[in-house]
Amino acid sequence: MFGRETQCVDCRESMGLGRGGGLAQRGTLSETGRPDVIAVAMSPGRRHITKPVCEITYGLRRERIQVSVLVLNSGAGVPEDLHKESTMGYGPKFGLNAKELAQIGRHKLLVLHLGNIDSHVISKTKEVLKYVDIPTIVACQNPMDFEQFAEAGVRTRLVKPRPEKIQTGGTVMEIVSGITRGETCSRENLNKIVNYVKTINPENN
Repeated sequence: MFGRETQCVDCRESMGLGRGGGLAQRGTLSETGRPDVIAVAMSPGRRHITKPVCEITYGLRRERIQVSVLVLNSGAGVPEDLHKESTMGYGPKFGLNAKELAQIGRHKLLVLHLGNIDSHVISKTKEVLKYVDIPTIVACQNPMDFEQFAEAGVRTRLVKPRPEKIQTGGTVMEIVSGITRGETCSRENLNKIVNYVKTINPENN
């Protein structure tokens, strides 16, 4: 022993990409021994850089929190509904397959890393939490609040959507903004995520 708690992580299915893709190839899962927390990254590429997820994962593991990492196969773009409205049907479509939903659902807490367009952050969060009933921390770049999610029918810790508008089983418990794709995650934001994880799931203390 070297004064740290050893964590065994099942290696990802395939090797990483180039810039921003050192974390993993799309559609791969690095699974820890105990399914406590899962960090979900969008598909690596020119716009969706996975670097902050690496740092978030490292920060959580340093605090002896068991963290799995999933890189979505179709994480770019927006869900089908918003795709039709905002892009006239062009570009990639965001979505999750049954395998990814099962992988997320095995865990107690989700850390969902998204981007810097409010409508995209909300629509992707709603798409994930439609099918996965799990408490969630949203990590994104733009400042956002619970009202925005609730207005779109997403359950949140502080603001409840109108009963007829609820579209999710899972709940947004916390929002951490100021996390930019491809940029170093600040110590302040790492500390926020660690504290939120420990608060939401006391077993991680």
